[in-house]
Amino acid sequence: MTTIADRARPLTGTLINAEDLIYKKVMLRLIPFLFLCYVCSYLNRINVSFAKLQMAQDLAWSDTVYGLGAGMFFIGYFAFEIPSNIIMYRVGARRWIARIMVTWGLISAAMMFVNTPTQFYVMRFLLGVAEAGFFPAILLYISQWFPSSRGAKVTALFMAAIPMSGVIGAPLSGWIMHSLSGVQNLAGWQWLFILEGIPTILVGIFAYFYLTDRIEDAHWLGEEDRKILRHNLDKESTGKHLHRMMDGLKDPKIWLLSFIYLFFTMGLYGVSFWLPTLIQASGVTDSMHLGLLTAIPYACAVVTMILVGRSSDRLKERRWHLAIPGVLAAVGFLISASFQSDILISLPALCLATMGVMTTISQFWTLPPAILTGAAAATGIALANSIGSASGFISPFIMGTINAATHSTSAGIIMLSGVLVGGCLLVFFVPKKLLTYK
Repeated sequence: MTTIADRARPLTGTLINAEDLIYKKVMLRLIPFLFLCYVCSYLNRINVSFAKLQMAQDLAWSDTVYGLGAGMFFIGYFAFEIPSNIIMYRVGARRWIARIMVTWGLISAAMMFVNTPTQFYVMRFLLGVAEAGFFPAILLYISQWFPSSRGAKVTALFMAAIPMSGVIGAPLSGWIMHSLSGVQNLAGWQWLFILEGIPTILVGIFAYFYLTDRIEDAHWLGEEDRKILRHNLDKESTGKHLHRMMDGLKDPKIWLLSFIYLFFTMGLYGVSFWLPTLIQASGVTDSMHLGLLTAIPYACAVVTMILVGRSSDRLKERRWHLAIPGVLAAVGFLISASFQSDILISLPALCLATMGVMTTISQFWTLPPAILTGAAAATGIALANSIGSASGFISPFIMGTINAATHSTSAGIIMLSGVLVGGCLLVFFVPKKLLTYK
């Protein structure tokens, strides 16, 4: 079988260009599908932010009830994150990712039956349990194919699924709630959960047959190409001193990274769970218009994440590529809070905030693989994501409580700005050698 490396050498005369072609093929094979999986994941996680616009009114719920329910997802997620990733490391990505997606798709669709706050809390908790381990499993899976030096671009492309789920999901959610409300005696928010849960189940089933667990099993690559991929990963792993499962739980650098991620995800979930409400506060009430306007900040974030990821790999620098977007996000939140009733100012400010927040998240995930390998990567990535996921409970609950107490979203937005700045400051405590590449 003629390999990519064999075809590239006569044209370029260098192995480096041959490697670029190999990694391009791997990227085209894996990243678009993983992107689709994560769009499904994030869409099912945050569609409650749109459902809330009708659901809270139909069921007479306060912002406090909604904020607590939105956050309950992350209690289940946090509790089962590390065990889930350990299982994935042992049984392989293909089986475990498929299991996760099918389970959470079923639970997400079943959200249509919720009537009471208690039911809402229980279902959100179970959704978190079902989805636990998915995101770190994907990151671990990517690290088993791509070395850290290529990580920023690949991670940014994959994590562009977060804002892309908003680009796709916001208009779709708005349309579903606007057009299907009352059909078959179901509310628009009930249709939302049904129609966004079923595709996840189908994609999960397909994942079982499509994904390849190991480089050695990738028969869609030539033998020489597989050897090059394995050689690059093995060569990089020799410089990493954290290999064992407990290394990923005990090393102080992992805990520092975990708390940086906690601060940044506070901002992320502020956007994810409250962006439609923040835009609604400027005077936009129609569900369809809300969906279209909510898609704009997410669309801007897709472009920013990819451009910053490419710049980070090209310049081989992580610290400023992580801190600057965080500061810009904080500034965007502050401006939106100051001009909340003026859509012409608040919407561009929310675009800046969303662009900055999303970029910090994609840039952050280039750091753990730089010091972790093997079983340590499974536990360390899961630990960082678990601690960060705690913000998924903290952020919406605090925002909901502040909103209910002040009858305004401004104070909650200012709080998000503060924690983002705190995360940026913590970045400078990470050893510089972990944030640069030769």
